Amino acid sequence: MPIWRPGTSSSRPARARELPHLKADGKLVWTYKHAMTPEAMPKSLLVIGSGAIGVEFASFYSDMGTKVTIVEMMDRILPVEDAEISAFMLKALTKQGMTIKTGAGVTKLVPGKDSVTATIEAGGKSEDQTFDRVILAIGIVGNSENLGLEALGVKIERGHIVTDGYGRTGVDGLWAIGDVTGAPWLAHKASHEGVIAVETIAGVKGVHPLDKSNIPGCTYCRPQVASVGLTEAKAKEAGYAVKVGRFPFVGNGKAIALGEADGLIKTVFDAKTGELLGAHMVGAEVTELIQGYAVAKSLETTEAELMHTVFPHPTLSEMMHESVLDAYGRAIHY
Repeated sequence: MPIWRPGTSSSRPARARELPHLKADGKLVWTYKHAMTPEAMPKSLLVIGSGAIGVEFASFYSDMGTKVTIVEMMDRILPVEDAEISAFMLKALTKQGMTIKTGAGVTKLVPGKDSVTATIEAGGKSEDQTFDRVILAIGIVGNSENLGLEALGVKIERGHIVTDGYGRTGVDGLWAIGDVTGAPWLAHKASHEGVIAVETIAGVKGVHPLDKSNIPGCTYCRPQVASVGLTEAKAKEAGYAVKVGRFPFVGNGKAIALGEADGLIKTVFDAKTGELLGAHMVGAEVTELIQGYAVAKSLETTEAELMHTVFPHPTLSEMMHESVLDAYGRAIHY
């Protein structure tokens, strides 16, 4: 009973997405894999795409002294995150010295001897800029080609294998997990899929299908970004009337003591039932804090339980409590 396991087969489950005019050579134009093992630190770097991978590498190389430019075709960076978090990150990264172009695209890359000239289009205007190196961060595509999957009847959508919440492909005896099954392309998602699939195969009772809305997303940049569930905009699009709470890091004593007073925690609730629909964070250690909201969301917690929960002091987690309170006009330290 074969199961597709991330990172263990001779053919990796997924690869960096390329476009006909944007291809990596591993020397001047990198994918995220090349960017992890550079021969030398570039003085200038173009990052094409501002999802989690693009922003993480942009942040790392900028902190190492590289002059970084990010080009994003959407109207904001980190486009899958809540709009307020994206706006916060734009200001933070710009303050750090990065050049960020949104609503822009790279139409051509011309490699030189030890640099790359990129043609960047934005607002109907085109300009050429030269960079030491370029990172393609325009997404992930599953390695599902030339395996005979379609002949078996396996459903493929945009290069990814379609599975149910248990890892079944629809073909008896064939299961798939990890990056090859599509977004979110996260290690913890793949691991949890593996547990669910194996327990289901083994006949374990009470196995729950994967609920992707409860998977926390983390971006390991500076400042960090983390989220779970629906953004405010997505919640409204889904028809919810919402209550939204916010709390800034500058209002938290622990954040000030750490010297990390720039950040924001935002929570989104169903105004009718009090259900926690989503939580969105930017700031120090939010990739650790988000698990509190992930647990709450998995337990279908409402604002009432979160308000009644005692958060220790002094901690960054107190901001999570304050954001919940703020959604209902009851913040104490705002």
